[in-house]
Amino acid sequence: MSAVLDDMVALDGGVFSMGSNDHYPEERPVHKVRVDPFRIDRYPVTNREFSRFVSATGYVTAAERPADPRDYPGADPALLLPSSVVFVQPAHPVDMSNPHNWWHYLAGADWRHPRGPGTRLDGLDDHPVVHVGFADALAYASWIGKALPTEAEWEFAARGGRTEGEFAWGDSLTVRGRHQANTWQGEFPWLNLDEDGHRWTSPVGSYAPNGYGLYDMIGNVWEWTTDWYQQHDQLQSKPCCAIENPRGGERERSHDPRDRSAIPRRVMKGGSHLCAPNYCRRYRPAARMAQPVDTSTCHLGFRCVERG
Repeated sequence: MSAVLDDMVALDGGVFSMGSNDHYPEERPVHKVRVDPFRIDRYPVTNREFSRFVSATGYVTAAERPADPRDYPGADPALLLPSSVVFVQPAHPVDMSNPHNWWHYLAGADWRHPRGPGTRLDGLDDHPVVHVGFADALAYASWIGKALPTEAEWEFAARGGRTEGEFAWGDSLTVRGRHQANTWQGEFPWLNLDEDGHRWTSPVGSYAPNGYGLYDMIGNVWEWTTDWYQQHDQLQSKPCCAIENPRGGERERSHDPRDRSAIPRRVMKGGSHLCAPNYCRRYRPAARMAQPVDTSTCHLGFRCVERG
């Protein structure tokens, strides 16, 4: 059950089957989880809303600040400039094993310049804010008196009350020929057929809501959760009953900043406009990826929750 409260939807919580045994290894195994009642934003946080936060507080995102060279010993100074990760579409097929063929770390890319230096937010007020790192999302949530969702809360909400079906809306990617979320149509990363009319992000609410009345839980932009990343099979097993309100993953640990594989990672959920049938079929509630906490991108945003 759900109820709409202003810009949030109140969910009763309950038990659901989290994960999937049918897709990527990190989604396995399916396991029973119980979440307590909570409230969740109906839409991802938009550029308009994030701009209000910045205007009220003077907050500067990580992508707008130079990186501290002490955190990245031996790094190329050019990589320490205020920067973020931007998708750059190749003109022809490329080696799919090398994501640097389409991901570029661009100085001057940030939430105000979402497609790289020289771009602006004109006409994008109602699009999800992007180029926000985990700390940036947490700062916004704290300012507005909310929190970031756990992975379990996020997945429970994204399923919209459905207990079956590959996607949040059923078993087919399209319904009567209509796309149900902002994803990539064509051969990623070089051929975008643009069948859904959105080459980049789309205004929030452009597609039908899920069964709980929530918009853009799937596609458009990935969304941060508060959970540290771990494999599902590392969760404490409880064969007798559901796992209660799991908070996944290890706590932040010391690491060698020269080793990117050791950078702490949080779980992001939902897929984005760059997810395609031939690559990253993660436009599903169970899908998940590990995102370094120090990295922002052009296809990652967030939404907030309230508990209690």
